[in-house]
Amino acid sequence: MNTKPNTTSDENSGLHPRNKHRGRYDFRRLTQICPDLKPYVFINKFKSETIDFTNAVAVKMLNQALLEQFYGISNWDIPKNYLCPPIPGRADYIHNIADVLASSNGGVIPTGKSVTVIDIGVGANCIYPLIGHKEYGWNFIGSDSDPLAIKIATQIVKSNDLSDVIDCRYQSNSSNIFKGIIKPDEIVDITMCNPPFHSSAEEAQTGTEKKWKNLGYKKTVKPVLNFGGQSNELWCKGGEVGFITKMAEESAQLKESCLWFTTLVSKSDNLNAVYAALKKAGAFSIKTITMTQGNKISRMVTWTYLNDTQHIQWSLKRWKK
Repeated sequence: MNTKPNTTSDENSGLHPRNKHRGRYDFRRLTQICPDLKPYVFINKFKSETIDFTNAVAVKMLNQALLEQFYGISNWDIPKNYLCPPIPGRADYIHNIADVLASSNGGVIPTGKSVTVIDIGVGANCIYPLIGHKEYGWNFIGSDSDPLAIKIATQIVKSNDLSDVIDCRYQSNSSNIFKGIIKPDEIVDITMCNPPFHSSAEEAQTGTEKKWKNLGYKKTVKPVLNFGGQSNELWCKGGEVGFITKMAEESAQLKESCLWFTTLVSKSDNLNAVYAALKKAGAFSIKTITMTQGNKISRMVTWTYLNDTQHIQWSLKRWKK
């Protein structure tokens, strides 16, 4: 079992300073919130309470408890085999895009419904919009090419009385990213995306086997994806670079209707190809922010087509009414 706790000390300094999950999980409190989590909690060799993070059910129960404890989300559930993401890392992305918005607003994070965020690939879990709205009051548009994922995400939003601030939209053409999602004359302040990492199911399986090997599992144990994931969540033709290249191409058509574009890049080897695609698209400014959660390192690449003066004008018009 993967008995490694979420943090290695009382505070995970790798996470964003505003991230509510920098400390160890309080399993006593979490099991009170979600009694179904209790059977999965045990004492590891370090004398700390933890769960088996390779157990998808245990991770889902943990997510349910964390969402209710820290964000007041009391109705959250997803079907088996859908991506069940770790909450701390997802929260980190939200806090980092808040900083990106602040960079266009004199260092002040714009909050409330004057800010609209698009989450490309919202998934059935709807994690980013839920956390983003609860933390900063932003409006969200979540898109996905899986109709069932959109149905489930919409049910979660509705059951938590958030339908007026989170709009889940079905992407009917899976080869498109922004096209068909952003409506004519619709203005968006920032986009976010956690793109498929792999180019095929085989590559995804190989990555999982490597991960399990690093955790010390024997070959007789069949690897599984502990956080689940449908095909469109984990792999796509062209992999991460192909997906982001398409995103860059489409973003160039939205120069006047979106201030910032962002995406996660899981593999550092892909950064040069991503930069090349963004430069080809004509991005005015490209920046990369490194994010760390435990031993996992990810990168958030941001780009904009507007200059500094246009950013000031945008913030005055949108956020300082």
